[in-house]
Formats: sequence, structure tokens, C-alpha cells
Amino acid sequence: MVYFVGLVGLLLILTAEARVGISSESSFCTESRECLLYDLVCKNDDYEVRHYDSVKWVSTDEESYFMDKATYTAFRRLFKYITGSNEAGVNIDMTTPVTVKIEEKKRLWQSSVFTLNFLLPSDYQLAPPQPTDGSVYFTETPDMKVYVRSYGGWMMSLTSSVNSMLLKRQLDNVQATYNKDYHYAVGYDSPMKILNRHNEVWYMVEGEPVCPTS
Repeated sequence: MVYFVGLVGLLLILTAEARVGISSESSFCTESRECLLYDLVCKNDDYEVRHYDSVKWVSTDEESYFMDKATYTAFRRLFKYITGSNEAGVNIDMTTPVTVKIEEKKRLWQSSVFTLNFLLPSDYQLAPPQPTDGSVYFTETPDMKVYVRSYGGWMMSLTSSVNSMLLKRQLDNVQATYNKDYHYAVGYDSPMKILNRHNEVWYMVEGEPVCPTS
């Protein structure tokens, strides 16, 4: 019985490591030891379809008129969590990517709640230390397929909005079904990196994904 329990625990750990793995396995992750890994379903120059396993994130919400202002405040809050502001008082490695959940129905003259998410490294996927800040909490993304558009430069309100609009147009052109309530702005680079920056927009696939044609 003890052997069986130990085997189950080992399998759980291996599963966590398979979802969050060494950054050398991804060309996007150049500044962190671990990165969110995925299986490529299909792609062309317009967009790609990826499969992600379920993973756990540390998250916080911030209300603002602009994503840039919200993420600045939220980032500082989550950075405190991974640098010791948790019940265990431990430092947790930064991973990539950082994602921002953005409500789709936001109007220019209305504020919106932006949810910033740090991916928890493999060592903390199963049992992360509890936050000491009540506005910091854990979320878990499900096993999912996503439509992805990649772009360079800086992930800001304007560039994120333009690329989400372009991805939606491409998906609508091929009659793809996807969650239209929200999308994710996804960043892989620190502010200090100047060249070869990589950002993404994600929409969650609903039903069977529509693969882009060549």
C-alpha cells in the first residue's frame, strides 16, 4: 500500500514536470529556467493551434481603464509573493510566460478587471505556499487547446488590442468557434530585454479546432 501511494505521488510529480519544463525546450523562453510547454496541433503564418495540459498559476486582479497600468500594479503584487511574501517565506523562481486575462466586452470609457498570472514552477505546482496578501490567490487553467497569434515588440494595451483583433478576424474568416468572453495577453520577456521579444494572444478553442490552411 505504501509502495502504491509512493508510486502515485511520483507520477503526479512527473506529470507536473511535463507541463512545466526546462526552458531550453522552448525557443520563446530565454530568461527563465522553466517554461510552460505545449504540443503543437497545427500552424501557418496567420495563427497556430496548441494543446496545453492543466497547470496552476498565482494570480491577482486589478481594475483599471488600461492594461498597462493594471499590469504594473499587479506585477509588483505577484513579484512580492514569489520573493518571500508567502507563508513559507520562500523565494520562488520566476517562470514564463506571464499572462493577462482580458475581458472582451470592455468599452473605452469603462474600467475593466485585468487578471495577471504568474506560472508556478514545477516544484510548487502541487503545493504552493499560501500568499500573505489577501488579493493574491491561485488559479488553475484546464487541459485546453488555444488559438495563438504571435508578435514581437512590447506587450502594451495598443499592441495587444490590435493583435487580438487580427486574430479574431482570422478565426472568424475560417468560421472557428472560440470563447469570445475573454482572451489572454501573453508575454515571455522581462522589460530589460530589447531585441527578439516575443508576445502572444490566446483565444480558447471551443469544439474542434480549425487548423489554418497553407
